[in-house]
Amino acid sequence: MTKYELVFIANPELEQEATQALIEKFNGIITNQGGTVDEVNEWGKKRLAYEINDKKEGYYVLVNFTGNGQVVDELDRILKITDGILRHMIVKKG
Repeated sequence: MTKYELVFIANPELEQEATQALIEKFNGIITNQGGTVDEVNEWGKKRLAYEINDKKEGYYVLVNFTGNGQVVDELDRILKITDGILRHMIVKKG
């Protein structure tokens, strides 16, 4: 199993409950695919370096998790098609 970091930027106009639901959804995908969620760190609303979909702010979330390639592939696929996600990035740690 390999350690990864997932950072995603959610639409800042989402309700707090909707943002929490997104976080739980992605945590569930990780665990359902055989991975483990090590840590979730919500950075909150931050100003974007450039506008994305006419948004000047985004809600940043960092998820540290352990998994294999299947977890990463499925997570990437779901993040790409989820409404409310402006950008995401999955990085393999050291």
